[in-house]
Amino acid sequence: MPTIATTPNPPYYAVIFTSQRTDGDNGYGDMATKMLDLAAQQPGYLGVESAKEDLGITVSYWSDLESIKNWKANIEHTRAQQLGHEKWYSAFKVRISKVERDYGI
Repeated sequence: MPTIATTPNPPYYAVIFTSQRTDGDNGYGDMATKMLDLAAQQPGYLGVESAKEDLGITVSYWSDLESIKNWKANIEHTRAQQLGHEKWYSAFKVRISKVERDYGI
């Protein structure tokens, strides 16, 4: 069961990846698992939340913009991005935002 990410007190950053998939898996599932594991090993990584139906939304949390920049440039992540462009996504959007406040139970 997916869980809500445990994040520190703000401020921190959120990378919101919204996507529409192409038909078929074509190796996507294995790569997605690998990327989640690899992201969790990166300096500045704080957590992730993901939901997938017709529209996929994955939000990863990071301590600073430099950590996000380094993750985007990671060689294995760069390869996954290329494959996403070529065969996994019919459309996607990346948004980066600063979390100023959070609350919940």
